[in-house]
Amino acid sequence: IEKDVIKDLVTGGYVVVAAGGGGVPVVQQGSIVTGIEAVIDKDRASALLAGEIGAARLVILTGVDHVKINYGQPNEQDLKESTVKEAKQYLAAGQFPPGSMGPKIEAAISFLERGGQEVIITSIEKVKPALSGKTGTRIISQ
Repeated sequence: IEKDVIKDLVTGGYVVVAAGGGGVPVVQQGSIVTGIEAVIDKDRASALLAGEIGAARLVILTGVDHVKINYGQPNEQDLKESTVKEAKQYLAAGQFPPGSMGPKIEAAISFLERGGQEVIITSIEKVKPALSGKTGTRIISQ
């Protein structure tokens, strides 16, 4: 990870879009770096990168404006704000399926437990209003 370059860009006021493809899987043996066959989860890679550069906020973009509770059911509702504790409870209750919203919530929890302050999950179309708290799902430590 070229984390120092990314950190310099963030410190310089740039919005950095990184790890969207997950990354290139490699293994290092001594001074040799070799590519390997693997799948790198983009949400977990983003959370790891954000933690490594000391980011306070992580924005995870997805195809919906909000995370949903009771998705696809008559009592479906937008999750506008959650703590890590609540997110863990929803995850344990099966609210966020694996391969869908589950990895995004797991990445958010990981980032916040490593010192991050806020995670926003929203669509690319709503990122600007989400950054000002008008839409999206906001997850915080407590």
